Parts: sequence; structure tokens; C-alpha cells
Amino acid sequence: MKLTPITALAALILIGAGGFIAGKISSSDPAAVVENGPSGTKSTRSSSSASSSETGIGPRKSSFSRTETKRQESPKERLARLESIVRGENSLERNRALLAYIDQLGPGDFEDAVASFRALGITESRMGEYSLLLTAWAQVDPTSALAFAKENTRNGFARDTILTTWASTDPDAAIRWAQANFDGDGANPYLPGIIRGLVGTDPVKATELLTSMPRSEERGEGLDSMLPYLLKQGTAQTQAWITALKDDALRNGAMMRVAEDLAATDPAGTAAWLIANPGEATQRRMDDVYGVWASKDMSAAMSSFAALPAGAERSNALRGVVSSVATSDPQAAVGLLDRYPSDVTDRVVQNVIWHSFGTDPATAASQIARITDQGERENTYRRTLDVWFDRDPAAAQAWLQTNPIPESVQNHLNRRQQVTP
Repeated sequence: MKLTPITALAALILIGAGGFIAGKISSSDPAAVVENGPSGTKSTRSSSSASSSETGIGPRKSSFSRTETKRQESPKERLARLESIVRGENSLERNRALLAYIDQLGPGDFEDAVASFRALGITESRMGEYSLLLTAWAQVDPTSALAFAKENTRNGFARDTILTTWASTDPDAAIRWAQANFDGDGANPYLPGIIRGLVGTDPVKATELLTSMPRSEERGEGLDSMLPYLLKQGTAQTQAWITALKDDALRNGAMMRVAEDLAATDPAGTAAWLIANPGEATQRRMDDVYGVWASKDMSAAMSSFAALPAGAERSNALRGVVSSVATSDPQAAVGLLDRYPSDVTDRVVQNVIWHSFGTDPATAASQIARITDQGERENTYRRTLDVWFDRDPAAAQAWLQTNPIPESVQNHLNRRQQVTP
């Protein structure tokens, strides 16, 4: 059977989301297998005829090309050919051959093909090919494909791939299946895959499904499925969609996920958006936004910072600015701490320390005394000096000769020297 453009696109989206590239399969090494191996594979053929009637998909004849062979392959020969394809060295030729192989499969051939592919060992570099097989199966018989996935896989990759494909062509049927097959408490684990397949064609329905879910890891997965589509629509559309969310946790989660991406193209607008919608996302992403802004236009970022009222948002903005500056110019970052002392918090100081330590450890260590919390200050001394002594013990020792440190830290260093050969 041939993949339709929309289901092929769904497969490519899944491949891209996983960050996988085509590669060479070595062997069925259990340590390299992403999903569990096929040793526990159970047959789903008993449900094939029922699922075909349920989905409205009747038996299909294979589009097997007789120009490529003079006789019909036996099932054993067909699976041997799949193994030969999978073990091919040239990734381009391998994928072309796999697509041609899929075109020759009938609805009843997929279970054996997928089981055999899994038996060869599914490394991360081969997940794209696995996705193509699952996508093609979902196109002709999604319920049998899902039955196989439920019986033979542990994580949600296969299930979500199938549901994404199904939702891209028949969302109502996919949703009915998800509702009928989940009777537990909490979030429905089948909805994220459906949301991914639905968002490009019906974002309103995808949003309804997302907002119907309780706060959970599954809802976070659904949100992650929607955001790439929204970001492609532009900053204004993304912000409007997120701001309209009624659930505070969902809205803040969405804001935190997109703030840095939006800042890359519109830092001023993103900062204003965070300030206009105070909450957890504003507290946790102001530094990221101002860090991006300062790296692009330091003058504009500082002008915006100076206009902010005193408080947590202003301190977080300063934290982002000094983080951007400290990596390349630790002394300039220290100058900002001196210039705006009332906005300096322990987290601002710590950002200067960690971002400047790589290029100027002496300057970084000299700022630790600014940390007001005694426990945190002493922990920072220990962590910083331990790393410095590992990298450059002579320089670290020279710094200690002229810089007083807490007694507990000195005792820590003494013990360290006693055990160091």
C-alpha cells in the first residue's frame, strides 16, 4: 500500500520530533533496543477482521509490483527481503527500498513485517524507518496496529505514531477509540498522539482535547505536540492562544516553553508579554528573555531593564543580562553588580560566578562573598574551589593566599588535600 501525503507527513513529523536520523543497524543487541524486543510478541490476527469492519477498511490487495519479480513472494521470502533492506549500508538506498517494500504490503502483512523489524533490534538511529512501517500500518488498519502496540511495546512511541496517523485522517474515530480503551484515573495516555495528528488540520479541536486533560505528564506531552505548530503561526498568534488558556498551570507551562523561542525574534515583545501576565513563567523566564535580548542588543536590553520597577522581575531581568555578559567579559558583569546593588540577589551573583568561572576563575571566586545566605555561600565556595583545584591547583592556591574564606571551607580544603595523592 502507498503512504498518502498526509500520513507520510505525519511520519516525518514524528521522526523530526524524536530527533532521529537514518543509520546502520548492527545487531539485535538488547542494550541498544529502544523498545522491548519481540520475544514476547503476541498475535493480533484474531482481531484483524473485526478491526477492519470497525474502521470501515475492507481487505486490500497488495500493490505488489510484478515488474520487480517474476513470482509472488512467500511470507518467509518477504521477511527475508525486509531483513536484507534493513541491513543495507547505504541509508538513502535503504529508505528507498523500504518505501517500495511498504508499497507491496497488504493489510494482513504488516504484523509480521513490524515484528520482524523489531526482532532485528531498533536502535535510535532506526526509529525513522520503524515509524514509516507503523504509519503505513495505521493507514490501512489502525486498530490492529494499536492492538499489536499494546501487547508488544512498553513505551508510547509505537502507540503515538499510530494514533497520530489515524487522527490526521479520521480524528473522530481515533478519539472514539481513545475514549473506549481508557478507563483508568488521571489523564488519557492516548490523547497526546491524537493531538499531534490533529493540530495541523483542526487546532480548535486539538485545544479542546488538551484543555480537557488534568494536569499530568500526558498533558505536557500534548502541549509539546501543539507548540511547534503554534510557533509557526507567528508570535502574536502563539501569545494569543496561550493567554486565552484558562488553566493557570497549563498557561504557565506553555509560556515557559515558548518564551525563549519568542525572544529570539522579539525580545521586547516577549518581555512585555511576560510582565503583563505575571506568574511562575514570568519568574522563571525573565532571565532567559533578557539574556537573549542582551546578546542581541545590549543597549535596548539595559534600557528596558532600567525602566522596570524594583522587585523580582527587575532582579530576574538583571540576572539574564549579567549571564549574557559574564561569559565574555566577567569584569563588565561585576561592574553591573556594583552599579545596581539593590537589584542584586543571591541568584544574580551565582549566575555571574558560574558564567565567568570558565574564563576568569579568580574574578568568579571573588564574587562568592556577595551571597547573603551563609549555607549557600559556603556551598558555592566549596564547589567553586574544588573545580578550580582540579583544573589549576597552583592558581587556586595563589588566590587563597590573598582572599579569606570561611573556616568551614578551609577545613574542607584541608581534608581534600589529605586524601589527594
